[in-house]
Amino acid sequence: MRTLLMALIMTAATLSAAAASAQTPEDPFTWMEEIEGTRALDWARAENARSLPVLQNDARYAGLHQAALDIVNAKDRIPGVGFSGDGTLGNFWQDATHVRGVWRRTSLNSFRTDEPVWETVLDFDALAAAEGKNWVYKGATCLAPDDRYCLVQLSDGGKDAVTLREFDTVTKTFVAGGFVAPDGKQNVTWLDRDTLLIARDWGPGTMTKSSYPFVLKAWKRGTPLESATELYRGTVDDVSVSPMVLRDADGVVQAVMISRAVSFFESETYLVTDKGPVRLPFPLKSSIQGLVGGKLVFSVEEDWAAQGLRQGDLAAFDLAAFKADPNAARATLILRPTSAQAIEDVNISRNRLIVGLLENVTGKALVFTPGDKGWTSRPLDLPANVTIAVGSASDRDDRVFFSVAGYLTPSTLWLADAADGRLEKLKSLPPKFDASKDVVEQFWATSKDGTKVPYFVVRPKDLKFDGAAPTLQYAYGGFQVSQRPGYSATVGKLWLERGGVYVVANIRGGGEFGPAWHQAALKANRQRAYDDFFAVSEDLIARKITSPRHLGIMGGSNGGLLMGVALTQRPELYNAVVIQVPLFDMLNYTHIGAGASWVGEYGDPAIPAERAWIAAYDPYSNLKAGKPYPQVFIETSTKDDRVHPAHARKAGARLEALGYDFLYYENIDGGHSAAANLGETARRLALEFTYLSQRLMD
Repeated sequence: MRTLLMALIMTAATLSAAAASAQTPEDPFTWMEEIEGTRALDWARAENARSLPVLQNDARYAGLHQAALDIVNAKDRIPGVGFSGDGTLGNFWQDATHVRGVWRRTSLNSFRTDEPVWETVLDFDALAAAEGKNWVYKGATCLAPDDRYCLVQLSDGGKDAVTLREFDTVTKTFVAGGFVAPDGKQNVTWLDRDTLLIARDWGPGTMTKSSYPFVLKAWKRGTPLESATELYRGTVDDVSVSPMVLRDADGVVQAVMISRAVSFFESETYLVTDKGPVRLPFPLKSSIQGLVGGKLVFSVEEDWAAQGLRQGDLAAFDLAAFKADPNAARATLILRPTSAQAIEDVNISRNRLIVGLLENVTGKALVFTPGDKGWTSRPLDLPANVTIAVGSASDRDDRVFFSVAGYLTPSTLWLADAADGRLEKLKSLPPKFDASKDVVEQFWATSKDGTKVPYFVVRPKDLKFDGAAPTLQYAYGGFQVSQRPGYSATVGKLWLERGGVYVVANIRGGGEFGPAWHQAALKANRQRAYDDFFAVSEDLIARKITSPRHLGIMGGSNGGLLMGVALTQRPELYNAVVIQVPLFDMLNYTHIGAGASWVGEYGDPAIPAERAWIAAYDPYSNLKAGKPYPQVFIETSTKDDRVHPAHARKAGARLEALGYDFLYYENIDGGHSAAANLGETARRLALEFTYLSQRLMD
C-alpha cells in the first residue's frame, strides 16, 4: 500500500484544547479506543474467527495465497540498494528464510553480476530470537561521511514508536556502552561522533497532542539520557520538533537547523547559531532539500512574493550569504513546473541536484548543476511513459540510482552518472504475470465542479465493453501523495491475469500536479476529492468498462477514509469495498492515536464551523440503517500507532449494530501496513483478492 508509503506522511497539525470534549456523547463504542484493551481485542479476535473462514475456505484462497507468497518471497526481486559512505551498497532484504529481514551489503561490481556476493551486517530474525523480542526493522540513521556508526531503529511489532541502539557496521555489533534510547516516537540525528540531537518523550508535558515530541536536546556520549541539554522547545499544540544537520559532501557540518512543525504542512525553520536558534524567513509551507555546492536548496508549497517565488518552485540560497544575513539573501530559481507538472523527487549527489518530475502523471528526470551564472539543467535519457523514481545518490561522486516501472512494465534499476549523463541498466525484474493480453490507457473524467481528473485503466486488450468486467478502482487523494504508474506483481498475478481490470484515479488531494492539486481538496474543500473519485467511477460505467455490479474499490489510511465516504455517499456505485487501516470516525479523530497531527489536512472538529464540514462526509456518523451498502471488508492492525485500529473496529461495530453484513480482519502485529513481515503481507493480499473475487467475479 502506497500509504504504505510513506512513514513521514502522518506527522502534522494542531489540536484545539477543546478537542478532547469533541467526543460524540452517545457513541457506544469508545471502549474500542483502548488499543490493546481486553474487551477490544476479544471483539477483534471474534470478528477474525467469524470472517477469516468465509475467505480462507473459498476454493480460490489457497492458490491466491501461494501466488502471493511466491511473489513476495521471490529471490529474483530487484534489491533496493543505497550508497554507503564506505563505498559499498547497502540493502534490507526479506524472504521466506529472512522473515524479519537482513541488513546486508555488497560492492557495486558484485551487484552488477547475476549473483552478487552479500555480506550480512545485521540479521533481524537472529536478533529477535536471541533477545526474545518481536523486532521489526524501521531503518537506520548513520553518521557521515563513512556511515560506520548507525542508530538502528527497532519497533515492537511494527509500531511507529522505536527503540534506538547504536551499531558499528565494521565490527557488526551493537556498540558496548553506546547510545541507547528506549521505545518511543523520536526524531534524532548525529551532530558528531559523540553527540546526538534528539527529540523524544522526556516525561510529562514533553509530547504534543499529536503524540510526537516537541523538546529537542543534545545528548553526549557516556552520559545518562536524562542529562541531555535542552536546545529548543516547541509547544504542546505543535505537531513535532525535529533536528536537521546539513553537511557538505565530505561530511563536514555546514548548518544545524531545527524544524518546528506547527501543522502537517507548515513548519518554522530555525538556524542554530552561537546566540541560539534564529528563525529563517522561509514561508511556513516550504521544505529544505539539502546542500549542493554550498547552495541551500528548498521548495515552496505556497507563493513567496518577497522572493519572486511561486507555489511549487524549487529554488536555492547561497548558504554563506544566507548565514551572514538571512533577510538580505536572495533566492535563485532552479525550476518552475508548468501546470501539467509536479516535482516528485529531489536528491543530491556530490556536485549536482537530481529532480524527478511528473508530467501528466508520467515521469522524467533532470540534472541541475550550480554555476556562477545560475543553474543549468539537462535531461537524463531514461525510458518514457513510465514512472521514474529517484533513488540513492552518492556523496563520493555524481552517481545516482533510478527505478523505472509501469503498470505492465517490470521494474528496472538504472545507474546514472549525473555529471555526464551516462546510463547503465543494472537489474531487470523478470515478468511476474502475463501482460501480453493487457493494455494501459489514460482517461480524464469530469468532476462535479468541472475539473478534469486523470485516471489510468489497465485492461484486457479484447475487453468486451458490456459493463461486465470485474474492475478494481484504487485511489488515495491526500497529503500531496501522488499515485504514479508502477509494476505491482501481486495485482498483476492475482487480478489482471485472471481477467480483472485495474484502475488508479489521480484525484485531488494528491500531488500529481503539485501543491495546488493537493490544496484544492484541503479542509472545507475535502468533498472535491470524493467527487473526483465518484466521477472516475461514473466514467468507467459510462464507457461500459464495468458496472456497479462488477465495480469494487480499495484504499488505505487516508484512502480508507475515502472508502468510508464512498460507502456512505454513493453505495449504489459499488459491489465491493476494501477498507484498509482506515480513518473512519472523523468527528473524534483528533483524540484517537496520532489523529491530532492531521488537522492541517482535515480541519479541527472542536471548532464548530470546521466540525460542520467534517460532519458532512464523516463515514462513522453517516452510517445509516436501510441503505444499499454492499458487504465491505475492513482491515487493520493492533500495532498501528499511527492510524489507530479503533477507527476500523468502530466501523465494523456500527455496521454490525445496524444489521449489515461485513468482513473484518485485524492483524495483531503489523503496524500501519497491516503486515509486519512478508508472510503476513501475502495473507492480507490473498484475503483481499478472495473477497474481490467473491463480490465481483461470481
